[in-house]
Amino acid sequence: MELHNVIDRQNLQAFHPFTRLRSLLDNIPAGPAPRGASAPLALSIGEPKGQPPAFVAEEIAANAGEWSRYPPGRGSTVYLEACTAWLQRRYEIPAGIIDPQRHVLALPGTREGLFFATMATVPQTAETPDAPPPVVLIPNPFYHVYAGAAVAAGAEPVFLPTSSETGFLPDYQAVPEEILKRTALCILCSPSNPQGAAANRRQLADLLTLARKHDFVVAFDECYAEIYTRTPPAGALDVVDQLGGSLDNLLVFHSLSKRSNAAGLRCGFAAGNEKLINALNAIMLVGGAGVPLPVMAAGTRLWRDDTHVEAIRAFYQANFEIAQQVLGNRFGFSIPDGGFFLWLDVGDGEAAAKRLWQEAGIRVLPGAYMSVADNEGYNPGAKYIRIALVFDAEVTKAALGRIAEIL
Repeated sequence: MELHNVIDRQNLQAFHPFTRLRSLLDNIPAGPAPRGASAPLALSIGEPKGQPPAFVAEEIAANAGEWSRYPPGRGSTVYLEACTAWLQRRYEIPAGIIDPQRHVLALPGTREGLFFATMATVPQTAETPDAPPPVVLIPNPFYHVYAGAAVAAGAEPVFLPTSSETGFLPDYQAVPEEILKRTALCILCSPSNPQGAAANRRQLADLLTLARKHDFVVAFDECYAEIYTRTPPAGALDVVDQLGGSLDNLLVFHSLSKRSNAAGLRCGFAAGNEKLINALNAIMLVGGAGVPLPVMAAGTRLWRDDTHVEAIRAFYQANFEIAQQVLGNRFGFSIPDGGFFLWLDVGDGEAAAKRLWQEAGIRVLPGAYMSVADNEGYNPGAKYIRIALVFDAEVTKAALGRIAEIL
């Protein structure tokens, strides 16, 4: 466990993993692309290559007259109702727990929502002048916005190690009491990015119980909730009933980016405790961007439709089956619970990324760029690379074959 401010607030861009990747590779000529690819392959970024349903464009066009209007702060009534109805279908939420007007907020994606939620939940002033700053608990490895938001909010990021030994999820019971007393926010991504590990109901309930004991907020980043390989992963709202039906200390974040191949739409939502939703809404009104009405019209229809999601999920499941055929048990490969990333143990992630770019025109992300080192200098991501399985089956098979040959 590492407690330190590793990021300069004035230089957040230098910490960004893709800035670091450009610095690593941009002066190295790309090798010949794998069979089936007409140009070098970017397997480094989790950007869907498939398209959302055609009705997205139809809905945006049909609502084009709304582009001249500012978006309503909390979101349109029909959009909030569609999000709530999806939550009711997807999770075991007792009737009456989620009120769309009180407990749901439209957001331009989970990344933006998580950033502003950090700003809204981290206290800006200490109780005493010499008090240490509030803490944000972050899994290590992690999605870069978690740490960037913590530092921007003036908090101290505490990185909780995740590894194969911990099931690639943090062990919250191991966090020292003095850290828990200072914690303002805990962020958990499940299924996780990059490893694809999903927390079970007991783990989710234990974390919420811990948060209520020490009065910190848990932001559950569930943007990969619909991209799973075997069974639907549990979500935080699955355990609300067993904990008394309260939404206290809880925010969940969902997005259409992965679920519906609509990363460019910038459309999602947060749900949770009314006081927390109001605080998030207030700070979004000051410094954030609402979701435009034509976008919400398309988003409403996407949240109402589950059929297209089944095809998208099957696409990624097929790619994982290809990975299993090509990689077998090499590089510590196993099919994850969810998401669409491979997290491969290649010994030295940076060296592997350079070789793959130079010899095969394949761009992957070194795991070290998603992690920070502990006090002994050990970086839990250093020996890994992250690969996004976002291309079609032919390209995926050829690319993984080249990766296996080279590494």
